Amino acid sequence: MDFRWEDHDDMSTILRVQWTIEPLAAPQPHLPCSHCGRMTAFRSSGTFRLNANGKRLDAWLIYRCLGCDGTWNRPVFERLAIGTIDPDQLNQLQANDAGLAAAIAFDGAGLRRFTSRVEPDGGVRVLKQVIIAVDSWTALEITMVVLRPVSVRLDRLLARELGMSRERVKALVNMGRLRVGSDGWRRGVRDGDRVVLDYGGDVQDRALGVAAGEG
Repeated sequence: MDFRWEDHDDMSTILRVQWTIEPLAAPQPHLPCSHCGRMTAFRSSGTFRLNANGKRLDAWLIYRCLGCDGTWNRPVFERLAIGTIDPDQLNQLQANDAGLAAAIAFDGAGLRRFTSRVEPDGGVRVLKQVIIAVDSWTALEITMVVLRPVSVRLDRLLARELGMSRERVKALVNMGRLRVGSDGWRRGVRDGDRVVLDYGGDVQDRALGVAAGEG
């Protein structure tokens, strides 16, 4: 990070909020469907398929074609010796554990091993929570919590959730009033990102505090 809170004289006037970013839908791979005979999008069914071959085991997450009832099996692992598989993971696979299925389905980078075309997640939901409330803030700190990978850019997320244009975001950055780490704004939002807005003394800034989650 390229800023420090020590730069502020009174840390008791910092409004701290947390944004938890949740994707609305998992990425969808485009694959040739053996059932309907065309390239189409597939969606995770949340169900696993297991196949034992002697002392070895295959596991797949089943995807379904959006245009028909065709399926595609996304490998979780293949030909693993049963004795080497973590017992908890094996129980999750056998129980079609929703958490494990979601963790695999939201792994968009992993999907790109099987196809070059992957539709990104279908947008995000932002849950806002005040961590430290103050009566009259001079600086606003937003901490991002990203539980699963998302494709939304940081500048676009801030513009949308704070109710301003991206041009306004850029202007605040150029004025030095809106700050983040040294790797810039035109990138995907990441877990642990910390954004700081210094109060400029106008009504617009107070509205930003409300939009950020102040209440």
